[in-house]
Amino acid sequence: MNMERNLKEELGIDENSKIPADYKIPYFVHQDDMNKLDQSHKRIEKWILGFAIAIFVALVGTNVAWIIYENQFEDVVTETYTAETDQGGTAIANGDGTVTVNGESDLHENN
Repeated sequence: MNMERNLKEELGIDENSKIPADYKIPYFVHQDDMNKLDQSHKRIEKWILGFAIAIFVALVGTNVAWIIYENQFEDVVTETYTAETDQGGTAIANGDGTVTVNGESDLHENN
């Protein structure tokens, strides 16, 4: 009823008058059009969802590939210090160039 009132307003017809027959649409035709529209919307939604998933997978895949590529060239640096003591015991060479012998720091640089 509300739809009929809106159509009358659009056509400029008095509310008590009848709508001309050529403007009326059978219900089953309208329902069929709505079903087709719903199916079209569902198809578009599936396509958009599939596209978004494909973009996400591509993004993750390229990031993983880049990380694997970059890790191939990682250099491993090892430093070996040799320290000899005249006093016997344990000599520890620190990273800053000092040598600790038996827990006491010797301020000479390790050459």
